[in-house]
Parts: sequence; structure tokens; C-alpha cells
Amino acid sequence: MGKEGEHNVEITEVRVKLTEANKNRLQAFCSITINNDFVVRDLKVIEGQKGVFVAMPSRKLTDRCTKCGGKNNIRACYCSECGAKLDEKRGLKGEESIPGKIKLYADTAHPINSKCREYIQQRVLTAFKEELHKSAQPGYKSPKMPDDTDFDERYVGEGKEQRFGEGIFT
Repeated sequence: MGKEGEHNVEITEVRVKLTEANKNRLQAFCSITINNDFVVRDLKVIEGQKGVFVAMPSRKLTDRCTKCGGKNNIRACYCSECGAKLDEKRGLKGEESIPGKIKLYADTAHPINSKCREYIQQRVLTAFKEELHKSAQPGYKSPKMPDDTDFDERYVGEGKEQRFGEGIFT
């Protein structure tokens, strides 16, 4: 986002992969393309208590055992490396904690202001509703989502396998 009312960031594509919504709260996985240049994957459309919302991509939080230094899931009671009992209150640390609630995930990509968040949410939820409508049609086929091998073929030599970062500075 640039100056007041100006958008330097434009979502140029939204892809939606519906899930078996009747089985859980997760309604869809999404990816967005920004300015035809940058992809953000693993956004989720989730059915919340107040309706559907868009959750940003996130990762599970871990911490280290004070005895051996092994990495453990925040919910773990015992170290997966040495078996030592872990402090039950270790996940309650930090300013962002809600008293008595453990923070289990951290966003890996997210907007830094509400205007951008609302823009992303509006674009993703519009695409989600369109995909829901398409899914009700006879012969509907779920769209393919991009995988981790997206690359611009102009930067890969003929007959060569793409390697991460190859051809960026040529």
C-alpha cells in the first residue's frame, strides 16, 4: 500500500482449492499472486463463529529443551530427544499471549495494516464464493493448485533441471 487510498500492491490472481467442508472448519486452501510477481501460498478459508475468514500462512511454534537443546512442539509434555519433562507454562511467555492460552502458530506472511488485510480477505473470499458456486455445477473439476516447482521457463536452459535461484541474476 502506498499513499492514502493508493494501492501499489495488486492481487493479480487468486487460486482456491475447496476441501470437504462438511468434515471440518477448514473450507479451502488458497494462494494469491501479487503484481504478477510474488506468490503467497497456504492461505486458508476457515468457518469461524462469526462466519468465514482468511487465515494467513503459518507454522507450528517450537521451543528447545533446557536439558538437551532438542526441538519440541509447544504442546509437548516431554522432550522428544531426551525424554525430560518440559515446563508446562513455557508457551505462555510473551506480550502477545492471552492469559491462560498457549500460542501454537505464528504467521509466516501477513499484512501489516488492516487496510491490506481487508483487501486480501475481500479478494480471497470473493474467489472462494465463486469457486463454491462453480462446484455446485454438474461436471465440476477442482482446479490444480500450484506446487513448489513454479518457475519462469525463460531462466532455465533447455534440458536442464531448475535449481532454486538459478538464472535470477543473468
